[in-house]
Amino acid sequence: MYETILLPTDGSDHATTVADHAIDVAATRDATLHVLSVVDDRAFLVLDDDRIEQVRDDLEETARAALDDAVTRAAEHGVETTTAVDTGNPAECIVEYAADADVDLIVMGTSGDEYERNVVGSVSQRVVREAPVPVTTVGPDV
Repeated sequence: MYETILLPTDGSDHATTVADHAIDVAATRDATLHVLSVVDDRAFLVLDDDRIEQVRDDLEETARAALDDAVTRAAEHGVETTTAVDTGNPAECIVEYAADADVDLIVMGTSGDEYERNVVGSVSQRVVREAPVPVTTVGPDV
């Protein structure tokens, strides 16, 4: 049933726990794990033009480190991986990637952050609403 699993990751403290869940499902199902990190370009809206390139480079470096960590963890369990870094609105990028890569399941974290939940709107909430496949969410207290 699950042959291709998408793990969106941002490298946060909670990302390791989420990766462990995704890797467990992938290992159990002998599935390929697609690891995606999105550089949130909405951060660039408030930056001076001369700072955008440096901030983008820093965010891409963070994204690649998050991918490397997840890939290393997956390899320890014999799980095959594919990686990608995208730039844009995280929820939109995740949903688009899921459709384009024909994934069967998305496993992602929820921040539990009060500000994100009430003011900005949770990335995970939007993905759950818009994803073309089932979404398993892993809370911060798991």
